[in-house]
Amino acid sequence: MSSAPSVSSSITVRLQVRARPTAISELTTAIESAGGIVTALDITRSEHERIGVDVTCATRGEDHAAAIVATLRELTGVDVERVSDRTFLLHLGGKLSIESKVPLRNRDDLSMAYTPGVARVCEAIAARPEDARNLTIKRNTIAVVTDGTAVLGLGDIGPLAALPVMEGKAVLFKRFAGIDAFPIALDTTDVNRIVDTVVAIAPVFAGINLEDISAPRCFEVERRLRERLDIPVFHDDQHGTAIVALAALTNALKVVEKRMEDVRIVMSGAGAAGTAVLKLLLAAGARDVVVCDIAGVVHGDRPGLDPSLVWTAGATNPRRVTGSLRDALVGADVFIGLSAPDILTGDDIATMAPGSIVFAMANPRPEVDPDDAAEHAAIVGTGRSDFANQINNVLAFPGVFRGLLDAQSHRVTLELLLAAAQALADVVTPDELNATYIIPSVFNPEVTTRVAAAVEQAARAGAAPTTTQRDDHAVTALR
Repeated sequence: MSSAPSVSSSITVRLQVRARPTAISELTTAIESAGGIVTALDITRSEHERIGVDVTCATRGEDHAAAIVATLRELTGVDVERVSDRTFLLHLGGKLSIESKVPLRNRDDLSMAYTPGVARVCEAIAARPEDARNLTIKRNTIAVVTDGTAVLGLGDIGPLAALPVMEGKAVLFKRFAGIDAFPIALDTTDVNRIVDTVVAIAPVFAGINLEDISAPRCFEVERRLRERLDIPVFHDDQHGTAIVALAALTNALKVVEKRMEDVRIVMSGAGAAGTAVLKLLLAAGARDVVVCDIAGVVHGDRPGLDPSLVWTAGATNPRRVTGSLRDALVGADVFIGLSAPDILTGDDIATMAPGSIVFAMANPRPEVDPDDAAEHAAIVGTGRSDFANQINNVLAFPGVFRGLLDAQSHRVTLELLLAAAQALADVVTPDELNATYIIPSVFNPEVTTRVAAAVEQAARAGAAPTTTQRDDHAVTALR
């Protein structure tokens, strides 16, 4: 599919333009004729014969932006002074900063925030380690951990290049859940070193969010960290995706008046996200799920079946379907794509059952063109923001961690994930529900609060009896 101009590839061009009545219309016409979309135009200065103009436009990418600038350079009476990429400007110096919550106005403030007063707080925590949650940043801080081997849409780009994504994740945690998150990009792909490093830095954090670690290593990293840590470990690529996909499917099935236990579901992708979605679908009542990977349908008799797919083969495909993804799709009610772009066409979607549901979630290019899919499917969802029904992890992970931290939870359970998915689905009211609105907007203020409340309740219900949790900082400090 050809991409449309996007604000993520927008530029601001500073121009000197000869003053004349048609100057502004010439600029906008030239940009639009080159395929750009003008989003802002400002006069920055004015002289007798010339004016300064900043024009901002959305483009399809760097090559398209260069073509638009070239078009502007060809205009008579127009000089291009500077071109700024707005996305790069936003990232200049990073997207995060650390700020003090306490003032340092005088010697008394310094004595309490640091030496000698801080020693009393250190001694209190040494005597009661659980008080660290109340007396340090541990209370509301998580680590976003990656090795940069499976960055969405980019693949194995390494820890340094992955850092802007991790910063962005931290920004989302703060914006949507008020959680302080810090990016940790590890320069190793060795499972032992990743696990040991995260365990070593864990005292600072109340939770660990694993991000963009390639399969199958991510499963081992997650399992071993959960065994060794007393704080929740959440792999967003797996569990965040699964929560949002289940919530969207729950509501989509209501629209087409089908039941989870009755529908035939075909999945493309058997990696980290696909496996997590599969497990949550089965826990939610799905009975007929066929999983496909690059080699076709996963089943127990497939020659050379990878050991990592043995569980998937045993837990799915009750009708013993074989062949390709296209073969499996015939007569299916639901397609969920967590794999690669442009592997299906609209004609393939036409072979599905009436009232079909298509979630093509590969990003930025989905498994099938959403417009082509919509010609045949009743409901189409993607991971993109420029189509209806965006299935986006940001709908899940801020609320999930807010609930985990508020419950002072030590683990992430299947029941907790199911509760989060149901709470997210319930944000869309029956009066709002339709084929183009099965999942709420990421800016819906109820998303985080509803998901967090459900997660906190599930976490507390599943927690073993512990010592009384207290929230009185002053009393604790006076111990």
